[in-house]
Order: sequence, then C-alpha cells, then structure tokens
Amino acid sequence: MDKPKSTAKRGFAAMDEATQRSIASKGGQAAHQKGTAHEFDSEEARRAGQKGGEAVSRNREHMAAIGRKGGESRQSAARAQAAKNTAPGSEQLSRDGNR
Repeated sequence: MDKPKSTAKRGFAAMDEATQRSIASKGGQAAHQKGTAHEFDSEEARRAGQKGGEAVSRNREHMAAIGRKGGESRQSAARAQAAKNTAPGSEQLSRDGNR
C-alpha cells in the first residue's frame, strides 16, 4: 500500500533562505580548503554562459521584452539628444568642431 505524498517542505528546503545560504557557503569553503572544489577555467565558463544564453533565447516572449526595452531606451535617448540640440540658445557643432 502506497503512502500519501506530503507536500510540506522538509530538511534543507524548510529552512529560510539566509540559513540555506550560510550552510551552502560553509560547504563551499570547506571544499576549497580540502582542494576538491570545482573551479571553472575560462573556456568552461564561456561554454556555460553560452549554454545559459541559448536556454534564455528559446523564450521568445522574454527576448521580445528585452528587445522592446532596449528600443525604448535608445529611442528616449535619441529624443533627449534631439531636444537638447534644438533648445533655444544652443548651437550644434559641425563634425570639424566649428559652429
């Protein structure tokens, strides 16, 4: 006869985030002292970052939101620059620095 599954958090998962971080940090420090901790070399870190980027880019909604935010930022910067250049009393310099 199967036991009913409990949905209550137990053990490490039941601890608050600060306690979990503290315990995990101690484990990481101990592994480094012992010499068994994993350390990324630059090539391995590059591959991990690329893999993460590929995973994120599969989410089309997320990527669209990023692009929209960047476009809005660029557009507002261009508008601010245009307003600055057309303000009364402002003179725009030519490419060679002459007025």
